[in-house]
Amino acid sequence: MRKMKRRLSEQQEFEIMKLVLDKFLWLGFGVMAYGLYLMSSSATQLGLSWMVAGAVVLFIFTWIIVKEYEIIR
Repeated sequence: MRKMKRRLSEQQEFEIMKLVLDKFLWLGFGVMAYGLYLMSSSATQLGLSWMVAGAVVLFIFTWIIVKEYEIIR
């Protein structure tokens, strides 16, 4: 027996994308906030590294979102 795959409407796809986007934004913000905490507690070099890592996570996710949006459009 073959299962039919269910197609999502544009609104459903958008809602799922918002949920995923929200999680990655919180992850990137959390990493950057941890870096800010380390910078304020004397580990300046280590804190800066964590802040850069958070920025990289946010940049990569933004790049993926824009790339997928252009393909779908």
